[in-house]
Amino acid sequence: MKDATPFVSSLRTRGEPLKLGSNAEAALHLRAQVLEAWDAVRIDADPSASVRSLKELALKELAPDVRNVDEYVVKLNGFEILDESAPISSSAAKDGSIFLIADRQRRPVE
Repeated sequence: MKDATPFVSSLRTRGEPLKLGSNAEAALHLRAQVLEAWDAVRIDADPSASVRSLKELALKELAPDVRNVDEYVVKLNGFEILDESAPISSSAAKDGSIFLIADRQRRPVE
């Protein structure tokens, strides 16, 4: 049996995929990357889970010191997802998609 997880999802990620939602059969195999952490996690997400829940899970794993998740934006294909309460399935996400999570107020590198 061939693994259905896209190759890109396994690059520079931590361990086993995190689970988001309950529908494991129709899960999307995604990747979430927190820009400031320079790290990524794999997430097997229920398509009906919200974009915000994906952001919260990724920040909890990659940036546990973040106190206010509203200070971060989620981007897909270079565009900010404005309605984070919408389900992942309403975005352009598909297997192998990469969600970029970045600080809303990008700080200069010293």
